[in-house]
Amino acid sequence: MSRNPVRAALTTLAALLPVLALGLALTTTTPPAAAAAAPIRVMPLGDSITGSPGCWRALLWNRLQSTGHTDVDFVGTLGPQGCGVSYDGDNEGHGGYLATNVANQNLLPGWLAATRPDVVLMHFGTNDVWSNIAPATILAAYSKLVDQMRAANPATTVLVAKIIPMNPASCPECGQRTVALNSLIDGWAAGKTTAASPIVVVDQWTGFSTATDTYDGVHPNAAGDQKMADRWYPALTAALDRTTPGPTTSPTPLPTVSLSLSPSPTVGPTSTPGGCTATWRTAGQWPGGFQGEVTVRNDGTAPIAGWTVRFPLAGGQRISQAWSADVTQSGTTVTARNAGWNGALAPAAQTTFGFLAEGTAPSPALTCAAS
Repeated sequence: MSRNPVRAALTTLAALLPVLALGLALTTTTPPAAAAAAPIRVMPLGDSITGSPGCWRALLWNRLQSTGHTDVDFVGTLGPQGCGVSYDGDNEGHGGYLATNVANQNLLPGWLAATRPDVVLMHFGTNDVWSNIAPATILAAYSKLVDQMRAANPATTVLVAKIIPMNPASCPECGQRTVALNSLIDGWAAGKTTAASPIVVVDQWTGFSTATDTYDGVHPNAAGDQKMADRWYPALTAALDRTTPGPTTSPTPLPTVSLSLSPSPTVGPTSTPGGCTATWRTAGQWPGGFQGEVTVRNDGTAPIAGWTVRFPLAGGQRISQAWSADVTQSGTTVTARNAGWNGALAPAAQTTFGFLAEGTAPSPALTCAAS
């Protein structure tokens, strides 16, 4: 006897319903894949030893990557300046800046709002020492900077360096001034640290030689960069292990700030002979002095091996300190030649040098010659 085809179809469907229901349940209850953990944001903070070009950061970054610490994001409003290797070069290494000025002028909160660091590596105070600022005043600035970090992120871990030695030809007293500052940092840190926001002192001074580890008595050479990276590494990895990344909210736009007491920085004219251009910027000024910054760019179609920038200071200005270039002044003429690490520029590549000077900031005409 033949079966009713409609009845047979309904019977088959009834048998399949439990299977379909089970499959739907499995599909709807399977949890989504876990989101990737947010990286820990690390801000290198300081002056030209940190940022111009601060190649210890490149060595440190690549060592972190090679040892499994890949969940790290170096942050800062400034970008890398070469170093010849690929790395995360974001930083707050502002050439020529004093820790006391950054604190007094409240520059740090804007940088923090834009980058939201979880950990800060702070090597700061070299220019304060050079300017004969009292150690107690420098440490008061440290305290204000730490307070501002904690206001932005109450769980900030702060790694503070005993700064590297100094022995520049133009400042024979700087060596002992550095010792005086460093001798107080341990005690300052012990009084300022908290369980929620620990301060860890990293001794960058011991074992560092200005004769073999710097190219000018102040700024590290390749050997010095390696020593600095090696000192930062164990302290930073320990901090990474105990740090929980902060919330990944959208960055706050960085407010416009200036070291200058005048309305805005001055950008001077450029000159193009020899295949390179040089652009002037007054990075900051105060009564009786200013900070100048010059950007050198290869605007030719072939690489250059070196560069020389010349400009006049006809108003009685005198340069007292320079970084990232060999700067000399003869009368009213200033000549700046590339340092050993930033002379070679590919087409469209650029580098920056800076200096502090006495007098009123000018807006000079610059010439740049490539070699």
